[in-house]
Amino acid sequence: MQLNNNVTEFILLGLTQDPVRKKIVFVTFLLFYLGTLLGNFLIITTIKTSQTLGSPMYFFLFHLSFSDTCFSTSVAPRMIVDALFKNSTISFSECIVQVFSFHFFGCLEIFILILMAIDRYVAICKPLRYMTIMSQRVCGVLVALAWLGSCVHSLAQIFLALSLPFCGPNVIDHYLCDLQPLLQLACTDTYMVNLLLVSNSGAICTVSFVVLMFSYVIILHSLRNHSAEGRRKALSTCVSHIIVVILFFGPCIFIYTRPATTFPMDKMISVFYTLGTPLLNPLIYTLRNAEVKNAMRKLWGKKLISDEER
Repeated sequence: MQLNNNVTEFILLGLTQDPVRKKIVFVTFLLFYLGTLLGNFLIITTIKTSQTLGSPMYFFLFHLSFSDTCFSTSVAPRMIVDALFKNSTISFSECIVQVFSFHFFGCLEIFILILMAIDRYVAICKPLRYMTIMSQRVCGVLVALAWLGSCVHSLAQIFLALSLPFCGPNVIDHYLCDLQPLLQLACTDTYMVNLLLVSNSGAICTVSFVVLMFSYVIILHSLRNHSAEGRRKALSTCVSHIIVVILFFGPCIFIYTRPATTFPMDKMISVFYTLGTPLLNPLIYTLRNAEVKNAMRKLWGKKLISDEER
């Protein structure tokens, strides 16, 4: 692809330019990021080592926690470090890498959430055939397809980013490189690129959200045929999934399904789904899931006992 580009680096303005507020941003989001790493690491370690969490739901939860960790890592470390400096710059190539990684792991999270909804549908609506339909091989193939689909989506974003000519302005009023803020700097008509962005990222977010909510409506409707205990357990699981879906997709749909315009609230909304959701997901899935909590207690209880014996 022939690049018409006079810009070698971009200046990221971050969340704020005020020195005092930058210190607050540094401390706050450092704690957010460490909490995200800790929470998701606990889930990943618990699922990987526990013999009681071998069902497909926890297989998908493992991959969700992994994608959450990588998704947050594609944004948070640079944002935290940039808060320490007056002027923050990012090279053109680093910007492209961030666009790819940000969209790759964000899209992977979307596909994993869809797989978790499929798993819950089969478990609740077709319980007798659950282990046959959601076999280990099938789950592995589904996750592999999720990774492949995320790669295709991210490569499309890279293609769009590289097609934009940058002739001079290089100040991005954001804390990350993404197509929406980059469109503001391109020295060409970006109508078609924005249309492709909406039909790609916007469509993935909107269609996935509608499919997920529709699937959970069917699942909740089917619960009336279950026992009181079965309804309680299934409802608890589904409510956690629905909370995660709304928290993640609400901001995504707001950002990616509109014309190439920016609003003052965009950066804070982006913070919510790039840093907030990966932090909240482990809390939501552990606090509302007795099996995960029990497995964590057993795992770390054994670890404490073994440490004492030494």
